[in-house]
Amino acid sequence: MSVAEKEINQPVRKGSFLEENSKSLLFIAGAVVVLVAIYFWYQNVYLKNRAEEASAKMYRAEQYIGGPDSLANKAINGEGGYPGLEKIADEYDNTKSANLANLYLGGIYLRKGEYKKATEVLGKYSETGSVVADPLALGLLGDAYSELKDFKQAATYYKKAADKASNKFTSPMFLKKLGLVYENNKDFKSAEEAYTKIKTQYPESQEAAMIDEYIARAAAQVK
Repeated sequence: MSVAEKEINQPVRKGSFLEENSKSLLFIAGAVVVLVAIYFWYQNVYLKNRAEEASAKMYRAEQYIGGPDSLANKAINGEGGYPGLEKIADEYDNTKSANLANLYLGGIYLRKGEYKKATEVLGKYSETGSVVADPLALGLLGDAYSELKDFKQAATYYKKAADKASNKFTSPMFLKKLGLVYENNKDFKSAEEAYTKIKTQYPESQEAAMIDEYIARAAAQVK
């Protein structure tokens, strides 16, 4: 019998999986430990430092929000060595400051008539659990799509904004806008329902003061 034949006829050694793959398993275990360490460093050191840095740099831009276009441009682009909201949103992504910068930018772009840009930055906003900021971001998206004449999208976001954090300040405001969009789409029944919700659920709101006129107008068109 040749050497080759002897090797072929040798019985296969049946060691356990752990014995046969011990080196591979040790490598995998080591890799997992390293990845976990990197993850905790990323979350607790890297992101924390970036968040603090972004917050420190954004305060100058925040001073210009709400001002005339000349100041709004400084808020967007920065001034005097301080980054603007665009740079903060781009370079410090995954931080609260970047998220807030997108919300600020959405409002500024809307005021400047740059509605497409407004939808882009507001679409990057992530919910934080805030009863003010979260519905506002959705409502601003509704405003932007309304200005772009995409009333179907506008209605979607106004409804989400009204439902997001039920309160007498933001909910009736967005319900009224929702009703107006429905009227524009000739969906008078849905418009009547939106207006009626203001009257029944938020009777003390500013929007409720003259809502009967809107209800009557929509109801008159229901067939």
